Amino acid sequence: MRINGNHVTKPAANVGVGDVLTFTQADRVRVIKIAALGIRRGPATEAQTLYEDLTPKDDTEKHVPPIARIEGNSRPTKRDRRKLDLDRRGALE
Repeated sequence: MRINGNHVTKPAANVGVGDVLTFTQADRVRVIKIAALGIRRGPATEAQTLYEDLTPKDDTEKHVPPIARIEGNSRPTKRDRRKLDLDRRGALE
């Protein structure tokens, strides 16, 4: 994670209005500018008004969500899970 371009190692780093946060989310890089600080912990719709998304639009269009399941609406079977694990290991190597 970066705050105003500086790498941050402390998980409790202080941020303020106008700070730009750069971080990875899933398999893409997000750039967020803090517009205001919240007074309370509230719903996601309220939280979305507190920041401005500066992530380049071409980054968000290329984003492909990862495969969650092989088939059906239920959880993957043990056999399906093994196949998923093998596919992921092959992609990492």
